[in-house]
Amino acid sequence: MTTLPRLVAFDLDDTLAASKSPLDPRMAELMVNLLGVVDVCVISGGQIAQFHMQLIDNLDTVSEDILSRLHLMPTCGTQYYRHADGAWNQIYAEYLTDAEKTDALNAVEISARSLGYWESDTWGPILEDRGSQITFSALGQAAPVAAKTAWDPTGVKKNTLREAVQALLPELEVRSGGSTSVDITRRGIDKAYGMNKLAALTGVPLDDMLFVGDRLDENGNDYPVKVLGVECVAVQGWEDTAAFLETLIPQLEAAAAAAAAAASAAATASA
Repeated sequence: MTTLPRLVAFDLDDTLAASKSPLDPRMAELMVNLLGVVDVCVISGGQIAQFHMQLIDNLDTVSEDILSRLHLMPTCGTQYYRHADGAWNQIYAEYLTDAEKTDALNAVEISARSLGYWESDTWGPILEDRGSQITFSALGQAAPVAAKTAWDPTGVKKNTLREAVQALLPELEVRSGGSTSVDITRRGIDKAYGMNKLAALTGVPLDDMLFVGDRLDENGNDYPVKVLGVECVAVQGWEDTAAFLETLIPQLEAAAAAAAAAASAAATASA
């Protein structure tokens, strides 16, 4: 970027934390420091409860002012939450209809079974109704990272399933999600949709945003953000993100200090 971002957005799993795992203390501290100087958005396929477990509950001793700078977009941006008056408040949600949910659940189960991807030994339910998104998780939502990595190391299974389900659901959007998941939302709703909504609601142009994600490849669920033209940083795990933030945060802090000094000088000169 030619200028520093006014807002930094992140994927969650394998970008800020290991899949379905809480933030590491190192990352939690970095997130608090980042929120001290710039607005932050987290946009991921998980539902709001997942955001609490992985992110919010691990941000220790944060003030109301800090939390007001955090934008949460669960289920790939189909929902949006802001913190005010001591609570997280839902600003919008693009809920699926009951008929759309039924069609999506049937299509993904039929496709997974026909392809031989329906597992009998799982860690929790394979299918989940997240209101604005139907999610298929091949090994269940609580599967350990090692098992998920071993199930589909190349992503071929997930992408094959996505294509099969999309063929059955032309009126809905079917995307590759996490390491073993496929997400289904209303047509045209993906992370690019979420980022556009974020720009409209915050007044921060896309050109002033920076996005960090681990799935910016063509088949990844972060790819729509790249296509949108938002400046992106590709990472392969939360450790990469931490290293990047350890460089970015001092730059943002220096810029904020310089701006404050300039404003103070201007105020003094006009007094």
